[in-house]
Amino acid sequence: MALNRWLLLLALLVAALTARLGVWQLDRAAQKEQVQQALDTRVAMAPLTAAELPRGAAEVAALEHRRVVLQGQWLNDSSVYLDNRPMNARVGFYLVTPLRLDDGSAVLVQRGWLPRDLQDRTRVAAPPAGAASAVVQGRMAPALARLYEFDAAASGSIRQNLDVDAYARETKLPLRPWVLIQDDTPLADGLLRQWPAPNTGLAKHHGYAFQWFSLSALTIGLYVWFQIIQPRRRRAR
Repeated sequence: MALNRWLLLLALLVAALTARLGVWQLDRAAQKEQVQQALDTRVAMAPLTAAELPRGAAEVAALEHRRVVLQGQWLNDSSVYLDNRPMNARVGFYLVTPLRLDDGSAVLVQRGWLPRDLQDRTRVAAPPAGAASAVVQGRMAPALARLYEFDAAASGSIRQNLDVDAYARETKLPLRPWVLIQDDTPLADGLLRQWPAPNTGLAKHHGYAFQWFSLSALTIGLYVWFQIIQPRRRRAR
């Protein structure tokens, strides 16, 4: 009898703990849902005007994913190709080019994707030649997406990652502390812009919650089967 009580207590503790973890994951999902709704609201808002563009890093977080329309001149000589960026199951690069604005400052623009030369990975296509004045539409991001890299001090036109502040110091360009992810609009520049949609990981937390609740139910089910149903069936026989 003492063993049965300990088994019951253990089963209840495991079931309660896993159920609590499932509730915690649902709470996390609710928080992420609010974040996703806020992001969707920002995307639907009117584009920022030139006067509303942030100059300080502290202002960027509140404006992440806001629509932006910029007018300026491409600084193609300062372009960087971010390596190991796949798109549509193909390996290639993200092309990042500074855009000089009319006030003299500049913004790094993630312009699009282009494939890697399979014969020579160091050979890249020249940036598309732009007009004297370019109009660029996109969404604001605090930084370019990063991948793991062994050499954080990489240089040259092909790199694994690009930090805005570090690149501003390197090039002496007055870069604003944010980047523009150019819209997937049809342009005759040969670049693909099928970026993944902004994702806060909402589905992941729902999946974790399901796993924890399933484990809780399994614990109760195993206890009932082995400690109640089977003993009764044996006694009945």
